Amino acid sequence: MEKDVDINKVVRQHLEMEQFFTGFVPKGKTNPPEPQEQDDGAAAAEAQKQLEKINEEVGRCRECGLGSLRTNAVPGEGNPNARIMFVGEGPGADEDAQGRPFVGRAGQLLDKVITAMGLKRNDVFIGNILKCRPPENRDPRADEIISCLPYLQRQIEIINPEIIVALGAHAARTLLNTTKSIGQLRGQFHEYYAGLGRPPIKLMATYHTAYLLRNYSQENRKRVWEDMQKVLTELGLPIPEHGRK
Repeated sequence: MEKDVDINKVVRQHLEMEQFFTGFVPKGKTNPPEPQEQDDGAAAAEAQKQLEKINEEVGRCRECGLGSLRTNAVPGEGNPNARIMFVGEGPGADEDAQGRPFVGRAGQLLDKVITAMGLKRNDVFIGNILKCRPPENRDPRADEIISCLPYLQRQIEIINPEIIVALGAHAARTLLNTTKSIGQLRGQFHEYYAGLGRPPIKLMATYHTAYLLRNYSQENRKRVWEDMQKVLTELGLPIPEHGRK
């Protein structure tokens, strides 16, 4: 536990420094403002182009040791205009083999959650804090998070989702810059700040689907579904009849 706290402290200090200097130091290319007359299709095409550029950068990245250990980088995938963005901890063995996020057992369960919400996988965007698999699926290290997080931050800026769903403690703590447990964070909306001058994005933390597989119970399933109902309500989307009491 003490080691976890130390890692969180290092990452938190780095994030605080990044946030402080965002307003003063150029941070590289971000999503450029679109002309007002540009239609949604052109805006989506531009966003997709920027996301593909990030994918290429992730594919070349060797900023931490994970880059030399991976089979495939897993930059993320989905709708460039997604209203909901799901963010997990990092790729597993199946994701490393295929280069796609959430395709293993936990991913199949996430697909079921998305379907239960009345949505399809290509309606949302799915990514991770880390873009490469840690050996034996160990927890991310502070240096790995610090090296990899800017890619996710840029993806969030480009997509600009209305809601981020943080899957599990690592994703939630990193994005919210906190050491609170997932039990303390889930069930309520928080605010994720993409940078100075940008409005905050609502963030809902919930249990990771891998956790549900390991600790399946009706109570845990109910908690995740309650979190997703709040997301749907916040977006003004209907709650499917099967999910109503």
